[in-house]
Amino acid sequence: MSLRLGAVTTVVASSPAVAREFMQRHDAVLSNRTIPDALGDHAKNSMIWLPNNPRWRALRKIMATDLFAPHRLDALQHLRREKVQELVDHVGRLARRGQAVNVGRVAFITSLNLLSRTMFSRDLTSLDDDDGASREFQEVVTDIMEAVGSPNVSDFFPPLAAADLQGWRRRLAKLFAQQHRVFDEEIDGRLRSREAGVPKKNDFLDLLLDAAEDDDNTAKLDRDTLRSLFTDLFSAGNDTSSSTVEWAMAELLQNPTSMAEACDELATVIGSRRNIEESDIGRLPYLQAVVKETFRLHPSVPLLPRRAPVDTKIMGYTIPKGSRMFINVWAVGRDKETWPEPEKFMPERFLGKTVDLRGGRRICPGMPLAIRMVHLLLGSLLNQFTWRLPAEFEGKGVGMDEKISLTLIKVVPLCAMATPI
Repeated sequence: MSLRLGAVTTVVASSPAVAREFMQRHDAVLSNRTIPDALGDHAKNSMIWLPNNPRWRALRKIMATDLFAPHRLDALQHLRREKVQELVDHVGRLARRGQAVNVGRVAFITSLNLLSRTMFSRDLTSLDDDDGASREFQEVVTDIMEAVGSPNVSDFFPPLAAADLQGWRRRLAKLFAQQHRVFDEEIDGRLRSREAGVPKKNDFLDLLLDAAEDDDNTAKLDRDTLRSLFTDLFSAGNDTSSSTVEWAMAELLQNPTSMAEACDELATVIGSRRNIEESDIGRLPYLQAVVKETFRLHPSVPLLPRRAPVDTKIMGYTIPKGSRMFINVWAVGRDKETWPEPEKFMPERFLGKTVDLRGGRRICPGMPLAIRMVHLLLGSLLNQFTWRLPAEFEGKGVGMDEKISLTLIKVVPLCAMATPI
């Protein structure tokens, strides 16, 4: 459908057939994204928002070959195993104290520390730091996603953008500055260590600093670019993975039959009271189906933004140059002609089927890591504990209200009681 939002023509693809046209047949032309005005200078150095140009391709190559390449992910399995064990130990302590587990928060902190160990060779916070740095960092990430995804008059009436009438650009600049202070400390500390002759850690920060010194620095890895890169990774990467784990647990608590099927598979294939290994994921088709069904019903990014750089003809319609475009992933996942009983959580619909989760050249480069982490976290939580709602919520069910910003947020955080198996 075509909408006139203020002064901007907006085209929305809400069916699988049209989404396929956008993201496969015309992906080369429609790979650039409309940049929200609220992003300000961040968009100039962000791999998420840069246009498909040599600099974007250079940054993406660094992501693909130095951070998320299969051989590098395999080499860091021990780190993910350690973080998952810390999560299980923390949930076990909460269970012994009779305290509810905020599933989204513990998944977020685990993912945050995994990334920070990969980037900086240290944890940024602790699972036991419930009121300190971890809570502040998650709130900043949530606020960033809300600011980027909120309706903004500057986007609907570009001539008014300079006035920033709703203040979203000013607010987002302050949030970015909060994250940048953390990243600057890491960068400055590493540079001082190098000057002092301290051996390299060979983590992602060292790799980036080496690339910045390269004569052929197509990616232009200056300080602003490093800040934007870390902001993208720690914001988008943490929020989407932890949110998927939270939605999956919520759906399983709503659907006891699916919960029992997933737990039985884990007990049979892995054995109860064990954390799963990454090599086990391929032997757990029902767990994989649970994750895919969660992606279908609760996509991490419900509206994928695109921009038409030239007049583009699709399925007999002309999309004018400069049009804003969205692929409505949320609606595609609920298409009645594609999915029988689309509102129902049915992991069985994915059993015995090969489903490609990739989505064109702008697909998240961190998807390989995210897929591993979601399965590890969810599988270990299910195989180590039984889960139920707190007494005050029993009989009422799980609150499943959604809030759409840049990502799909659960309005009421999922808090559940864990009992060690």
